Amino acid sequence: MTDAADHAGAPGPLAALGTLAATEVTIAPSLDHIEMYTRSGLLTMLWHGEADHRQVALMAGGAMGGLLGPGRGLYHRLGVHLAERGIGTIRVGYRVPNDIDLCVLDVMAAAELAARRGARSFVVVGHSFGGAVAIQTAVALGHMAAGVVTAATQAGGCEEGEALTCPALHLHGDRDELLPPMASEMVRMLTDGELVLYPGAGHMLTEADEEIFDLLGEWIPAHLRAHSPEAAS
Repeated sequence: MTDAADHAGAPGPLAALGTLAATEVTIAPSLDHIEMYTRSGLLTMLWHGEADHRQVALMAGGAMGGLLGPGRGLYHRLGVHLAERGIGTIRVGYRVPNDIDLCVLDVMAAAELAARRGARSFVVVGHSFGGAVAIQTAVALGHMAAGVVTAATQAGGCEEGEALTCPALHLHGDRDELLPPMASEMVRMLTDGELVLYPGAGHMLTEADEEIFDLLGEWIPAHLRAHSPEAAS
């Protein structure tokens, strides 16, 4: 991969970060660690797969940030799984968790970096607060968005879901101790998406971890395939 700082001066989300320096290292086969030092803090990305994948999943954490997602490290497990199927995954560690504008910019910067390396289709996944980040990012991506997934999402910040042009999937536990399932129902109505409720599952959805892994392990590739130029021709 090229250095993540190479494109920091070009117009777009990467330039808006105000990156002072960046570093990128391979920490395992098919897993690179990117750090971008900005005036607003450190933006971290874990990139599964090859640099030039045309299909990429973007994964965003909750209000406290983080790179693992819900369940038992769902984002890492999906990243490994999708890389084996020729799909890249970028797990985004926000500069300033809980600042939705900055967090959306962080995920959009990851999308721009992937696009500069060949990506043409994206699915955006977000947990809790990250559900709003995912919705806003998918709207901003426009025709490049193949789908959006929220898990135990909040409703605030998802109002732009009415402008989505891609399929949406919403996951929620019926025993969520932080955000009620009604939050996902409200977002489902905004996005005209699908809602899956998991009996007995809390906010981290740990109780439904395997079910969600199996579902997203198929849903993400299927929607990326359907969005590809080859599928449209």
